[in-house]
Amino acid sequence: MTDPAGRAGRWTVALAVLLAGLAVGWVSWLAFGSGAGDERPAPSPSPTTERTSGASATDVPGVAGSGKSSPPDPASLPLTGLTVALDPGHNGANAQHPDQAGALVPDGRGGSKACNTVGTSTDAGYAEHAFTWDVASRASTALEDLGARVVLTRADDDGVGPCVDVRGGFAQDVGADVLVSVHANGSDDRAAKGFFVIVADPPPVVEIDGPPRADDAASSERLATAMVGALGSAGFTPSGSVAGAISRRGDLATLNLAARPAVLLELAEMRNPDEAALASSEEGRQRYADAIAAGVVAWAG
Repeated sequence: MTDPAGRAGRWTVALAVLLAGLAVGWVSWLAFGSGAGDERPAPSPSPTTERTSGASATDVPGVAGSGKSSPPDPASLPLTGLTVALDPGHNGANAQHPDQAGALVPDGRGGSKACNTVGTSTDAGYAEHAFTWDVASRASTALEDLGARVVLTRADDDGVGPCVDVRGGFAQDVGADVLVSVHANGSDDRAAKGFFVIVADPPPVVEIDGPPRADDAASSERLATAMVGALGSAGFTPSGSVAGAISRRGDLATLNLAARPAVLLELAEMRNPDEAALASSEEGRQRYADAIAAGVVAWAG
C-alpha cells in the first residue's frame, strides 16, 4: 500500500504544477487577445487528441508526454486508483429528436422532467453540446495522464441523451468514485458572466468507499469548493449572481440521483461576447479542461 503521507505529497506537487500551468495559460490569453471577433469552433477532438494549451496536465513530472523517456510508475501518479465519471451535457441530435429528448423520466425528488434538452449556444451558433463534449474529452485525457480511469456518459456528440436520470446514476453504475457534469449557461442578459458550480440540495445519499474520502460526509460540497478554487486559479471569473460561486438546487435529476460525490459545472455564459469567444477557442476549452483536472486533484487530496 502506498504511504499516505507520500501520496498526499504527490497530490500537493501535482496540484501546484497544474495551477501554475493554468496561470500561464491565463496570462497568454490576456497577452495575445481573446479572439472575440471569430467564434467559429474548431473540430471537436477525441479524448486522445493532443492538447493545444501551453499549460497542460502533461506538464506534471513523471506523466506520459512530459519528456520522460520511460513511462511513469502508476503508483507515483496522484490519481492512480480513482475512477472519474465525466458527463458532457446535452447531445448533438437532441434537437432533431424532440419526442425522445422530451420523454418524461424520474427527477429524483418524486416527480418527473424531460429526458434531456438541447442546451444553449453562443450568438454565433456554437452549441453548448459541442462545447461540453470537447471540454470533457480534453479533461478525460488530462485526468488519465494523472493516473485516473475516466468514463464518459456519452460516446460521441451525434446522438440523443442519455436521459438525465441515466446520467445521474451513471457513476455508481460504472463503479466511479466521483461525477463531474460539464455544462455552460445561457442567460438572456448578455452582460452576465462567470462560472458557478451546482450541488444537490438537499443532498442525496452519497456512497463513499475507502480513503481518502471515507470520513467526508460533505464530499460533494468539498468537490464544489475544489472546482471553484481551481477555476478561479486558472483565471476564470466566478459568477456574481451566485454566492461563493456555489449554487444549491433540488431540481436537477443528474445530481439528485447521484450516489457518488457529484457536481454540475456551468463553466461560462455563452451569450456573453467575451466568454463566448473563450468557449469557442481551443485554448479556452483546454484551460477549462485543465482546471477540471486540477479540481479533481484538489478534491482527491
